Parts: sequence; structure tokens; C-alpha cells
Amino acid sequence: MTTISTHKDRNFIAVIGDEDSVTGLLLAGVGHVDGANKNFLVVDSKTPLSKIEETFLEFTKRKDIAIILINQHIAEHIRQLVDDYDQAFPTILEIPSKDHPYER
Repeated sequence: MTTISTHKDRNFIAVIGDEDSVTGLLLAGVGHVDGANKNFLVVDSKTPLSKIEETFLEFTKRKDIAIILINQHIAEHIRQLVDDYDQAFPTILEIPSKDHPYER
């Protein structure tokens, strides 16, 4: 029997952000770890661009994620991937960080 994923199956918010943003959202209860799968990535100056791209693509393909929050300054590093993404779910929201104010 094949299961069909619906928006009701999307229970999680994923986060790609700097340490302060991810920590704050994890403290708010957003974090979820299931075996090797987790719904967050802390990005710092040592995080390879390939890891950010890989995580973004993984999160967009997961059927249990409804929203992906990404710091705007990190989204700039993978702007082409973010701009090319055209699905309703998961929804991508760019958020500011403490050190990088939101740019319109």
C-alpha cells in the first residue's frame, strides 16, 4: 500500500541559521532529532557551502517539514537554490539574525 503525503503530514519547522538563531528556535521547541535525521543546521564560518546546499535540498524534499527558516545572510550564499525553489511546501522564510539585519 502506498501512502500519500499531505500537508497534514508536515509537522516540523526546519532551521538553517547561525548559532544564535538556531539555539533560540531550539529553545522554543522547534528541534527534532530522529536517528540520523535532524531538522536544523548551525552554520558558521567553517561550514562548507556544499553542506548548506545539501541540507537545503534535503529539507525541501522531506515530507515532514512544513516551513524552512533560513537566515537571510545564509540564503544569500545559496541564492540560486532559494530563488529556483517554487513549491508551496515546505515554505521558505528568510529571517534576520542578530548580526545581519533584514534587507528588503
